[in-house]
Amino acid sequence: MAHFQVYYEGNLRCVATHLASGTMIETDAPVDNHGKGERFSPTDLVATALGVCMMTVMGIAAADKQISLEGTRMEMEKTMAASPRRIVKIRVEIYFPNQLSISEADRAYLERVARNCPVAKSIHPDIEQDIHFHWPSLETV
Repeated sequence: MAHFQVYYEGNLRCVATHLASGTMIETDAPVDNHGKGERFSPTDLVATALGVCMMTVMGIAAADKQISLEGTRMEMEKTMAASPRRIVKIRVEIYFPNQLSISEADRAYLERVARNCPVAKSIHPDIEQDIHFHWPSLETV
């Protein structure tokens, strides 16, 4: 079980602390919702959590197969709706390093693991998860 603490600093900024490690994350409301947009917004953290969770479980699964995913990069985009204000779509682009050499079966396995990460399974089904995997071409592998 993880424990967290959130402190409201004012001006729509919060500081969340992971109590076991002392690691802190600052958040701001986005510019389009009365904030400064100088930090991640709470909904940005939802999208980020999806990407980080996908990468973490792929890293675990890859390590079990002696595959290194070091250098893999992800880009995420979150789409909001206005009324009620909510996330309607999270697009995730995953770019694997050109030197990665793995089989089609291992690629399919890692994609399945990522799509079934705990955060992906916790996000409301009304939120579209648009996930794209960019593998090096098999000709270069």
